[in-house]
Amino acid sequence: MYAELLGKLKERFEQNMERHAKIAWEDVLARLQADSGKLRSLQAMEDSGGEPDVIGTDDEGRFIFCDCAAESPAGRRNLCYDRQGQDQREKKGVFPEGNAVDMAAEMGIELLDEEQYRVLQKLGPFDTKTSSWLQTPVDIRERGGAVFGDYRYGRVFVYHNSAGSFYSSRGFRGLLRV
Repeated sequence: MYAELLGKLKERFEQNMERHAKIAWEDVLARLQADSGKLRSLQAMEDSGGEPDVIGTDDEGRFIFCDCAAESPAGRRNLCYDRQGQDQREKKGVFPEGNAVDMAAEMGIELLDEEQYRVLQKLGPFDTKTSSWLQTPVDIRERGGAVFGDYRYGRVFVYHNSAGSFYSSRGFRGLLRV
């Protein structure tokens, strides 16, 4: 059922060994084949333009897949940060495509936080023309804000906006632990 996806993931893995130099594809494949739920999430990442690839492992030895498309995934843009922000916009008669927090949960992935986003940016410049919503600290969200990041002028920038903001060039990047 996921043969085409696994083929794409393997090809991407082999073409970008600098992202995961000490990881063997056979180990990743075995883990993926043991959990069809993770494959469903990776398929959703792929289908929405994320180009997921392994970028390392976490402290528990799980492989970390992350959206490695050059720009924020096209199928995940025009989104408010969360449901509360989306509701505020819709009350004003403005209708975004949805929100990043709910879409990520639906896909079974995590929004990147600021630290994870900066780690990803060490693997290459991402979001040079777009931006991506990031997990927002509670104290910022309680004040109506949300954070996003991009890469401009040779460096990573993290900014703030109201959680109800949405733009055609802002989406979100996800992370999946396998």
